[in-house]
Amino acid sequence: MQKDVSIPNLLEALAAKWPSSFVARTDVGKFSGGLISPKYIANLDSRGVGPSGRFQSGRKICYPVQTLLFWLLERSKPVESNLAQFRQ
Repeated sequence: MQKDVSIPNLLEALAAKWPSSFVARTDVGKFSGGLISPKYIANLDSRGVGPSGRFQSGRKICYPVQTLLFWLLERSKPVESNLAQFRQ
């Protein structure tokens, strides 16, 4: 039996393992498994194309988990395998 490895299910698995309802920008790399770095997301925020709903707590910028997941989902797409061309 094969597990469903769709992008939404993978992202929900990230959220299920995260111990909080928000993610500090400095922890975005840990949260995303290295998909997005804190520096990159800061640059996207400065251009106005980062995740919505960010807030500041002290000196830290944070994102609600659900809006960060939605943002990651919008930026993700499956990649088709080129294995068929090698099998011929």
